[in-house]
Amino acid sequence: MALHTQHSTGFEQPGAELMVPVARMWERYGKIALGVLAALVVGGVVTFLALRSRAASEETAAGKLAEASLFYWQGDYQRSLALARETAEQYGSTPSGRDAHRQAADAAYWGGDFKTAVAEYRRYLASNPSGLLGDAARRSLAYALESDRQFLEAVKEYDALVGKFDRSSSAEFLTASARCLIAARQVPAAIEHLQRLVDEFGETEYANQGRVELAELQAYQAGTAQR
Repeated sequence: MALHTQHSTGFEQPGAELMVPVARMWERYGKIALGVLAALVVGGVVTFLALRSRAASEETAAGKLAEASLFYWQGDYQRSLALARETAEQYGSTPSGRDAHRQAADAAYWGGDFKTAVAEYRRYLASNPSGLLGDAARRSLAYALESDRQFLEAVKEYDALVGKFDRSSSAEFLTASARCLIAARQVPAAIEHLQRLVDEFGETEYANQGRVELAELQAYQAGTAQR
């Protein structure tokens, strides 16, 4: 009987020895593992809720922006401006909220509020400085600056756009820069822009008028020098 008992005890001992380090490891690391798992679960829930909230915000912002765009195309620039600015203020972290600055700027420009247009285009460009949409907004900004009689600021924007679009557009920007420089009474700089227009974009529709204006400015400058 004793032999049987001794044999049974010897048979069960290896399993018991295996469980001891497992139990100790659980005591040491089990709570940490549970804490890490709980943190991952909580983090996943928070991320999910945040993404769902962002999606809902973008959906709402997109709807308001579409309404602002509808007012714009109907010619109701004041309502379009007000709604677009409201969208930008309330949902500025969403894509539609950021794009609302461009819509507000367009509405302000065609409503004759050039200072607001300049400010809104710049807000839009702060988050969309490059790419096709950024260049298009910069083009609108240049025209808004010129309309607001900020001629030298407009020249900077026009000049930065040369080469960004097609050749006809580049000629248009050089023509616009020359026009602004003349308005700012900087004739030598205007002559340089018109000369570049003729030399580099002579085949465009803007070149013929550019040649006429260039000849007139050169004659004016020569006459001034003789006085």
